[in-house]
Amino acid sequence: MGAAPVVNARVSMAWLRRFVHTTPGVVGMIAVAVAAGCMIAGLVSGAQLDGRIAKSQAVLDRSELLAYSAQNLYAALSAADASAATAFLSGGIETAPMRARYQQALADAASALAHTTAGANDADTRTAVAQISAQLTAYTGLVESAQANNRQGLVVGSAYFREASSLMQTALLPGAEKIYTGNLATLDKDQRSVGSTPTVTLVLLGLVLTTIVAGSVIVFSRTNRQFNVGLVVAAAAVLLVIAWIVVATRSAADSIEHSRTEAAARFGMLGKARILAEQARTDETLELIARGDITAGEASFNGHIRDLGELLGPEPSAAADNVAKWTAGHRKQVQAYNSGDYRGAVAQSIGTDPDGSAAQFALVESSLRNEIEDTRATLRDHVSTAGAWLAWSPMGSLVLMVVAAAAAAVGLWPRLKEFL
Repeated sequence: MGAAPVVNARVSMAWLRRFVHTTPGVVGMIAVAVAAGCMIAGLVSGAQLDGRIAKSQAVLDRSELLAYSAQNLYAALSAADASAATAFLSGGIETAPMRARYQQALADAASALAHTTAGANDADTRTAVAQISAQLTAYTGLVESAQANNRQGLVVGSAYFREASSLMQTALLPGAEKIYTGNLATLDKDQRSVGSTPTVTLVLLGLVLTTIVAGSVIVFSRTNRQFNVGLVVAAAAVLLVIAWIVVATRSAADSIEHSRTEAAARFGMLGKARILAEQARTDETLELIARGDITAGEASFNGHIRDLGELLGPEPSAAADNVAKWTAGHRKQVQAYNSGDYRGAVAQSIGTDPDGSAAQFALVESSLRNEIEDTRATLRDHVSTAGAWLAWSPMGSLVLMVVAAAAAAVGLWPRLKEFL
C-alpha cells in the first residue's frame, strides 16, 4: 500500500524535472521569479522606508524633546542654586521676587525631571533621574537650613549653604550633564538613521531588475520575440521605484545633514555655553558667600568665561556682547571686594543696577535661551522636511512593485498559452 504513493511522487518529480527544461517551464519559472522578487522587494522597501519615517517622528516626539528637557534640567538646577545664593547674600531677608525665582527654578527642575523620566527607556537614565530627585530633596533641605540660620545671623548658615552648593556642583549638575550628553548622542544617532541609505532595499531592487533583464534574454532565446511588453513595463516600474527611493532618501539625508550641522551641533554648543554661564555665575556668588580668599574662585570663573567665549566664537552675537558686559560688571565686584567694600561687592553681584552682575547675567541667560529656542525650531523644521520627503515612498514603492509583478505575469501569460 505504501509503495504506490512513493512511486507517484517519483513520477511527479521526474515529470517536473523534465517540465522545467521545456520552454513553458522556463517561462513559468521566470514569471514566478520576477513576481516573487517584486513582491519581496516591495515589502522590504516599504518596511525600511516606514522605519525611517517612524525614526524621523521619533526624533520630533522623543529624542529632541529629551535633549531639550535634559538641557532645561541643568539650567533649572543651576538657576535654583543661583537664586538661593542671591537670597542668602541678601542677609536671609528674601524679597518676594527672590523667593519666586527660587520656587520657579525648583518647579522647572521637577518638570524637566518628569519629562526626562517619562521619555527614558534605558536603565542608566532612569537611575540617574532617581538619584537627582533624591539629591534635590537633600539640597532643598540644606538650603532651608542655611536660610534659617542666616536670618538669625548665625555663621553656621554659610556652612550649610556651602554644603548645599557642593552637593549641587558635585552631584546634581554632573548627573544632569551626563543625562544631557547621553540624550544629545541619542538625538544624533536617530538623525543619522533617518538619513541612512536603504542598502538592503536597493540591493533587492537591483536583483529584481537583473532577474527581469535575464528573463527577457531567455524569453527571446526561447520564443524568438525580441521584447516582452510585460517585462518591459515591470523593468520600467522597478527603475521608477529605484529613482524614487534614491531621490527621496537623498533629499531626506540632505535635510538631516542640515539639521545636524546647522541645528543639532549648534543646539549642543549653546547648551554647553548655557552650562558654562551657569557655572560662572555660581563661582561669582560663592566667592562672596565664602568671604575668604577668592583666588581659586576667580580662576574657576575666568576659566568658565574663557571656555564660554570659545564656544560662542568670534562672530558678533547678543550672547557674546552680554558676556563681555557681564565680565566687566564682575571685575567691578572683584575690585570692591578686594578693597574691603563687601557690601558694595554684594550690591554689584545681586543688586538691581542695570550694569550689575545680576542684570548682565540675566541678559546672558536670556540671549542663550532665545538662541537655543531658535536653533531648536530650525532642527525640528529640517527633520520634518526629511519626513515629508519620505512620506509617500513606502506606499508608492509597494504599489509600483505590485504593478511590476502583475505586468510580468500578464506579459508572460500569452507565451505560456502558446504551449498549453
